[in-house]
Amino acid sequence: MNNALYDALGDRWYDAQDDPVALLRAESTLRNPWVAETITHMLGPQSCSVLDVGCGAGFLANALSARGHRVKGVDASNESLAVAARHDPTGRVEYVHGDAAALPAPDGSFDVVCAMDFLEHVEDPAGVIAEAARVLRPAGLFFFHTFDRTLLSWLVVIRGVEWIVRNTPRDMHVLRLFIRPAELAAMCRASSLEPLELRGVRPRFDRAALALLRTGVVPRDFRFVFTKSTRLGYSGVARKGG
Repeated sequence: MNNALYDALGDRWYDAQDDPVALLRAESTLRNPWVAETITHMLGPQSCSVLDVGCGAGFLANALSARGHRVKGVDASNESLAVAARHDPTGRVEYVHGDAAALPAPDGSFDVVCAMDFLEHVEDPAGVIAEAARVLRPAGLFFFHTFDRTLLSWLVVIRGVEWIVRNTPRDMHVLRLFIRPAELAAMCRASSLEPLELRGVRPRFDRAALALLRTGVVPRDFRFVFTKSTRLGYSGVARKGG
């Protein structure tokens, strides 16, 4: 896997359309409202303490801060953290350098922990999930997004993106690190996290998708949708037992 690629993006995190990071931004426009609305539905309308693990350039952390939550973002890339802080409209997100396998927080510190587009980039996702559970309070929520380990995800998420989207680096994703939903559920339960909801995610097939196929540039109106099938990517939430 090639995680160093995120260090070199700079403000392209937010600006580039000729790069797979534009797909990540498009996914965030689907997931961020769902995460925020699920927090409100399950924990109530009050401000919550949120830890965004592998926060990258802050797509989710900044969105949740704008909704009034108290957010900390942790990432191993200082360059990405700097971009995230520059794009935080609230100026309230605490961005810190840290290791997802040894989170810089005491036990039971957060109401919500998120690991979006991250678990497929580490060798020990179960260890990351165990750390997320450690810093969650009882009844706290763990949100995740990752990719299913299937032939279809290899064809679309790995090879398809490499073939179609300009400036896609080699080994951005590695199939062996993708996680079957049942495997992820088992990892959660091993850390006293009970899965509550799982939603498949796929690109929306429309004119923007056709434009991407034709040009290799991700249109600004390219979008993702939730679906019943998890055979590409999937988002979910689990609750910590008391």
